Amino acid sequence: MSAGDFFLSSDKKLRATLQFLPETYIFIGKIYIAILGVSFAARPHAFGMSSQSDSHAKLAVAIVAPSLSILGGQAVQARRLLDAWAGDPDIGAWLVPINPEPPAWIRGLARIKYARTIITQLNYWPLLVRELSRADVVHVFSASYWSFLLAPLPAVIVARLLGRPVVMNYRSGEAPDHLRRSAVARATLRSVDRNVVPSRFLQEVFAGYGIEATVVPNIIDRERFRFAPRRPLRPRLLSTRNFESLYNVACTLRAFARVQQRYPDATLTLVGGGSEQAALEELSRSLHLSGVTFAGRAAPHEIWRYYAENDIYVQTPDIDNMPSSVIEAFSSGLPVVSTGVGGVPAMLTDGVHGLLAPANDDERVAEHVLRLLEDPELTDQLTRNAYAVTDGLVWARVRDQWVALYRGLLTGRVVEEPSVRPT
Repeated sequence: MSAGDFFLSSDKKLRATLQFLPETYIFIGKIYIAILGVSFAARPHAFGMSSQSDSHAKLAVAIVAPSLSILGGQAVQARRLLDAWAGDPDIGAWLVPINPEPPAWIRGLARIKYARTIITQLNYWPLLVRELSRADVVHVFSASYWSFLLAPLPAVIVARLLGRPVVMNYRSGEAPDHLRRSAVARATLRSVDRNVVPSRFLQEVFAGYGIEATVVPNIIDRERFRFAPRRPLRPRLLSTRNFESLYNVACTLRAFARVQQRYPDATLTLVGGGSEQAALEELSRSLHLSGVTFAGRAAPHEIWRYYAENDIYVQTPDIDNMPSSVIEAFSSGLPVVSTGVGGVPAMLTDGVHGLLAPANDDERVAEHVLRLLEDPELTDQLTRNAYAVTDGLVWARVRDQWVALYRGLLTGRVVEEPSVRPT
């Protein structure tokens, strides 16, 4: 059963409960604030913010997001954002993890599935009250379905109770299905001060429900992911998507089997992990593949090495948004072959920045890989164009968008949105 189907079945059974869920959360938030609020009245801002009307004062920004113990796109982008803000003269930012570490005495229970959720929530709510009370702006990273109810929604409610403006940074490629099914999500997104998404794709999805959103793209570190031309291009394929059904890594394996028929020495490195790893390993064996490496998960500060060591980036998701992996490949000089789903065509124009195939079409994916291997001029053209896209994704460009947006929330100014669509 997909995440969407699971949410739908649950939503039908709990529709009456869900419509009162925000009120329940508000009640919980008020309890925590009442218990803990006495010490907050005299608590100074962490970064010396003396007046929100002072346009030169340093803003305190609480970033509510997964820590790297939940290794995924949100956690990686949150960490990159926090690292970029370090030492900034205008913004002082810190992480408020949606997955706080429980006290040592209860960590054993936290390994049990449903107990873990309860324990996390019992730690998360008071953490929100403590940390958001000292922020000028609350920046909330958001996924979809039950994650939305357990992480972004409590943060929005606590921020509202504390009188803090909220930036909702929604990042899920499952937005079309999630917003269609969830009235709670739609109402929450309409209630925040500003919605920010990393792609035109999500902006258009939001617009379909009358929800305004500003595009601020993901960021790339071009010093770490350094461009290197591949001459000659070798049949060394790389995928860095996790082993979950929506990323359809099985299609990548089937495409690689076709490539290996033409290039027996071809290799495929799969960086990631997830619930489908055993099934994918079995598929690799059943296809009699050689040269396939299941490299496991890689820390964000180490993953650049895999791009440097390989020559062609391949991904075959069924659902996607604006994946950091594609931007990393652009920056590193790897030509990209992807399925053209979700927000991918908004960042990668077929035949200009890479090559796109229909969803779950391993034959077309393999044809594109073979075409790259046999047409070096095309490869050079695609990689040059793709690298140019990253000009608008470096921190020097993206930083000013965030500063203007944060300050605009406190002054009431509307932020003009620059174009980040590749041309």
